[in-house]
Amino acid sequence: MAGTKREEVIIGSVERWLSNPFTKAMLRFVCERSKEGVSRLDIALRRYVGENVPCGFQDRIAYWIVKAVIERGKSIFGYSGDLRKQLRDPVIRRGMVNVLSGIARYGARRPFTSVAPFLVVWNYTRACNLNCKHCYANALKSPAPDELTTEEAKQVIDQLEQAGVVAIAFSGGEPLMRKDIYEVAGYAKSKGFFVSIATNGTLITPEVAHKMKEIFDYVEISLDGFEKTHDEFRGIPGIWKKTCEGIKNAVAAGMDTCVAITATRYNLKEIPDLVEFAHTELGAKRVIVFNYVPTGRGKEIVEQDISPQERYELLKYLYERMIKGDGLTCYSTAPQFSVVSWEYAYGSDAGVIATHFTTEGALKALRGRTKALAEFLGGCGAGRLYCGLEPNGDIIPCVFMPIKLGNIRTDKLVEIWDKSELLWKLRDRDSIEGCSQCEYRYICGGCRARAYGYYGNVQAPDPGCIHNLRYWKELNTSMNKQSS
Repeated sequence: MAGTKREEVIIGSVERWLSNPFTKAMLRFVCERSKEGVSRLDIALRRYVGENVPCGFQDRIAYWIVKAVIERGKSIFGYSGDLRKQLRDPVIRRGMVNVLSGIARYGARRPFTSVAPFLVVWNYTRACNLNCKHCYANALKSPAPDELTTEEAKQVIDQLEQAGVVAIAFSGGEPLMRKDIYEVAGYAKSKGFFVSIATNGTLITPEVAHKMKEIFDYVEISLDGFEKTHDEFRGIPGIWKKTCEGIKNAVAAGMDTCVAITATRYNLKEIPDLVEFAHTELGAKRVIVFNYVPTGRGKEIVEQDISPQERYELLKYLYERMIKGDGLTCYSTAPQFSVVSWEYAYGSDAGVIATHFTTEGALKALRGRTKALAEFLGGCGAGRLYCGLEPNGDIIPCVFMPIKLGNIRTDKLVEIWDKSELLWKLRDRDSIEGCSQCEYRYICGGCRARAYGYYGNVQAPDPGCIHNLRYWKELNTSMNKQSS
């Protein structure tokens, strides 16, 4: 516990330092944009790693400030790695700019709010070759008539680059059904984004997998059960075999491959065996279990939602499975996973899962870390760390929360991110019903999409939490009355 106590003191000191008016002014100066429209912080970091970057007098001042802070920070936190080498990666560098600029703009909030979405999940097309019962996007057989064109999509990427977005995840529908997916995703890759794709896997032949490997840093493929279960849920007989082949092809091509499972009562008992199958038979190194959210076509199967107790036991299983140490990483979009991981990690060498998109490197860095750091990173990231983008350009807080905030054809993402009243409601953990008094509200915060799906209010309770059992019971009582 001595190490934990030491880090609590360090983090407390850092928070006080960030709250100092002089520090705030200095940080805002460093994060301002230069005359060329480039972040001074980005220029400073590129100079720090040895790039010969043209810069003015103010940019050079920013560089010396950043260098001094980095070197001091390495000393305080006892960091012995080659930070310069890591910062040569444009994704890591862009991530640091995003985080520090968020602190400069919004302060050291709990949980943290980035200066622009760290991640944009882009439903690239409404078209899909399957007919899934739980489809949040209400996917169609053909593209919607108002989808962004190829050139518009590239303009979106330019806007995301200017905003400071770090990662783009192409989803759908089925993103591989759009013929320009490689052109547009490749354009994003050339701009230095971390580029990933979520797919049903049925179109991934060996040739497609090798083509994807050249562009995508990560692929997430949905598999909701074994053959009978998966085919029933996905709406097409025989599709399980194609999905499994797609996963194998992605793995064989050397892609960072994750198997995605949506947890419902229909497949709950299969999940442990399915996780083992994905790892040992299909070769996936990652598994993510998605929350069921009553949105899109998913509204029609609300009775399939698992109980808070079942979710808690599932998340415990996932964490216990991950720390076995055989190379399988387990995630979940349920923010309660952060609480489960904290309960395991406190006072041990286990890792805190701060968000469902915590990276492998971040997981290692979080081993044995304090609650303060977990609260800073903070559970549900909807409207705080990421947002969704619809095929027609509509900007939404989360792909499971279809609330139109604006349209990227006519509105600037950064202005919506900064000024939207709804997004600030999502960021305010102290005003969430059922969560505001919970000691884990900053670590978790409940799934805001489930709150909206069940109650039509982003600050309503997430009825899937064991600390919100009364809401779950009330919902079940209400649904039973409606069906009788």
